[in-house]
Amino acid sequence: MLEFLPDIISSLTNPINLLLMCAGVIAGIIVGALPGLTATMALALLLPFTFTMQADTSLITLGGLYIGGIYGGCISAILINTPGTPSAIATTFDGYPMTKKGKATQALIAAAVSSGIGGVIGGLALLFLTPLLATLALRFGPPEYFWIAMLGLTMIATLSSGSMLKGLMGGAVGLLISTIGISPVGGESRYTFGFSPLQAGLELIVILIAFFCIPEVIGMIESKIKQKKNKEVKKERGVARKLFFYIIKRPILVIRSSIIGIITGIIPGAGGNVAALLSYDAAVRFSKDKKEFGKGKVDGVVASEASNNAEVGGSLVPLLSLGIPGAPPAAIILGALMMQGIRPGPDLLEEHSGLVYTFLVAFIVANVVMLIFGLMGSRYVGKVISLPVYYLAPSIVFLTIVGSYAIRNNFLDVALMIGFGLLAYVMKKVGFNPAPIVLGLILGPIAERGLAQSMLMAKASGNTFELFFTRPISVVLIALCILSIVGPLLSTIFRSKSKIDEEIQG
Repeated sequence: MLEFLPDIISSLTNPINLLLMCAGVIAGIIVGALPGLTATMALALLLPFTFTMQADTSLITLGGLYIGGIYGGCISAILINTPGTPSAIATTFDGYPMTKKGKATQALIAAAVSSGIGGVIGGLALLFLTPLLATLALRFGPPEYFWIAMLGLTMIATLSSGSMLKGLMGGAVGLLISTIGISPVGGESRYTFGFSPLQAGLELIVILIAFFCIPEVIGMIESKIKQKKNKEVKKERGVARKLFFYIIKRPILVIRSSIIGIITGIIPGAGGNVAALLSYDAAVRFSKDKKEFGKGKVDGVVASEASNNAEVGGSLVPLLSLGIPGAPPAAIILGALMMQGIRPGPDLLEEHSGLVYTFLVAFIVANVVMLIFGLMGSRYVGKVISLPVYYLAPSIVFLTIVGSYAIRNNFLDVALMIGFGLLAYVMKKVGFNPAPIVLGLILGPIAERGLAQSMLMAKASGNTFELFFTRPISVVLIALCILSIVGPLLSTIFRSKSKIDEEIQG
């Protein structure tokens, strides 16, 4: 890489490139903060404009937009309990409770710092570990995808606040919803009830808006919550410095979350939402204060944001090494490269080394830029929550409608968002947490596709047991599933035993 250092410096000190990088990061943050307007959509809209740009300028701009878009999703997740992007799902678990406690600024700053650190770690992994990590990605087949989904579903034990039975029922509802549409393997229509528009299935972001936003808006109106009493931002001097050192003093939390994000990003199709949920689950399991999660614990925000921003770097590893995008936004960057006459794959580093290393270094710089903008802008963004309910509630509803419609330009999505939102409100009233439902919705297609393809492979080989239970990576994932299930049970047993001992001794 050192031999290309002059070209890298020349490209990164170009005023046009720097300006477009900053513009891309800012635009990404704004788009990501608006529910329904995802980073993928922003990249797709910008793609035609990059055709006339130089290759390095194009990649730098798109990279900045990608990074800003993933970070921006945490803003609405923290302020109004609506993940601006799917990768910010886990951020709502503790980010919004912090807002309700009047700690929105702290949550936003923690998200910015952890996002910046996670993004830089992901960028360094992209820069130095691309060949090694891409080789690992090649070993994942349908059985491994199935067991990854099973591992994710075991997190229902962690995400179920209150009744485990209701958590499992919610996960089953999510799995059922995920089957609406055309089967990914057989091609038959399912649960459409003769209504052809449902053959396209349910858009994930529409359901996310419905389950995380609509119940909060209705509850806000119903209980006549006043923002200044419940969500006031307390001005504290030196809060950014305090939170920065708070996060730095917990390197295991940040590094573990970033590693989970990188590995998840390398696996094509997993995405930042799965990475954030896995990291949040790990943060809960390894914490001494498990009961504090879900009530406004900053560690939950840090774990989610460090992971989903590290996933951005991970998703580009298989793209640059194998020509396989690890996430939908990475597929847009693949299109940008092909528009420039560049074909990602094993020969990319040999044929376009200067361009690749310029992009990789610019990716790290863009994460630092995002961190700066996040810290500078959080205090201003936090003022949004001071709006009275009669301004805030209609504004949120307007954004949910616009965001739901903009995804596919389909009024049906708006109707589904409202319908599922009302259903989510009723379910929340009777004690169902939306997190297990959304988890089932996300992992359902991954599990179904992995299982169906694995069964076809087993039918061809004639040995189902060997395919599912003897492959090395599958064995590791099965062991993690068992630990994930047994862990909470043992914890509950030991906790109950300690309480009994205390009562006897008392």
